[in-house]
Amino acid sequence: MNRERFQTEVLPLKDKLFRLALRITLNREDAEDIVQDTMLRVWDVQEQWPNIQSMEAYCLTICRRLALDFVKRAAARNVSFNPEQHDRPMVPGSEQKEEVRLIRQAMDQLPEAQRTIMQLRDMEEHSYAEIAELTEMTESQVKVYLHRARKKIKTIIEQIESYGL
Repeated sequence: MNRERFQTEVLPLKDKLFRLALRITLNREDAEDIVQDTMLRVWDVQEQWPNIQSMEAYCLTICRRLALDFVKRAAARNVSFNPEQHDRPMVPGSEQKEEVRLIRQAMDQLPEAQRTIMQLRDMEEHSYAEIAELTEMTESQVKVYLHRARKKIKTIIEQIESYGL
């Protein structure tokens, strides 16, 4: 029974978990490792599954914490992150590709909390309440961080676009 629940509720989340981990770590291989660790940790606490109200929220929380821990450990070792190290899927059309590249480049410059909240809200389409629960913030804090992140991205993109003028 637990195997079936794992296959129906946890495995389908792997892409969401990967996107979240990638947005935090900015490295494809590290994000894959974090997703694998998340899956193992969820599997290891099978006896607690009946007490988990939202398996998705539980998995996202574990993934986020693992990714943040990884980034903290890497920073302690003075490892620099190169956003160009990981592959990024692009949408068709050269203008759209450039726009997506600019947005991702701008997002990579955001503080981790803003980057994570923007990922969860704008890309994963979670509600403010869900994000607040996942990030252990209030809904008001989530809204403020999201507003600041969007404002910062707008400023960065405007600076990039006006550079040649």
